[in-house]
Amino acid sequence: MEMNSNQILDLHGFNNLTKSLSFNMYDICYTSSQEERDAYIEYIDDVYNADRLTEILSNVADIIGANILNVAKQDYVPQGASVTILVSEGPVNDPTKDVFEESPGPIPGSVVAQMDKSHITVHTYPESHPDEGISTFRADIDVSTCGEISPLKALNYMIQSFETDVMTIDYRVRGFTRDVTGHKLFIDHEINSIQNYIPEDIQEMYHMIDVNVYQENIFHTKCKLKEFDLEHYLFFSDTREKLTPEEELVIAEKLITEMDEIFYGKNIR
Repeated sequence: MEMNSNQILDLHGFNNLTKSLSFNMYDICYTSSQEERDAYIEYIDDVYNADRLTEILSNVADIIGANILNVAKQDYVPQGASVTILVSEGPVNDPTKDVFEESPGPIPGSVVAQMDKSHITVHTYPESHPDEGISTFRADIDVSTCGEISPLKALNYMIQSFETDVMTIDYRVRGFTRDVTGHKLFIDHEINSIQNYIPEDIQEMYHMIDVNVYQENIFHTKCKLKEFDLEHYLFFSDTREKLTPEEELVIAEKLITEMDEIFYGKNIR
């Protein structure tokens, strides 16, 4: 069934399609000593603590036009944090506007969607290994919605809320709804690629790979930064002054390998 922006669906009942977006981001850093590793973890736990994550998820709820029903949040010891927000359908302005358009979503400030009986969650995973000198921070955000529009409209904001070296993004639609004739709808909007919901300036910064299963309404996109600047990955700004050119090459190789292994999902060393 081909959809377009002028078409209004006449449904039997309400739209009960479930649309789920999983956004996984990775931040990579070189930490040469236990002191640096501890400082990096402390920095991550401070910048992405439960209160800050709650703020990010609350803005996601605003973008997709949801009322927040309940917030559960937790900072873990020794590291990491989790937030879960239950949401319900919020005020809707022009619910059919932009429903069928593949385009990057807005920053907080405008209501563009509705959803009902839904949730938004985030979990963080800082980790490091003393032998490699690499520390990695991962954040997983899941947005599950029921309603006319997909949570992809919040993807632009989520990308810009984190410092991201590698991203893995999954989107899937499950269940079905019916039109007034009884005809089942297993998806209610056109989608070609998750990339169409990522702004062009961000797309230009990343290598991107799609793995989509269109007949199953499953969409998967992986992203890895194109440019590499060693300075960006050294936790202490004066670290580079202490390195020899040979040491810089070894560290750069370790960092690039780390990002490649995460991007391709396999060990390549």
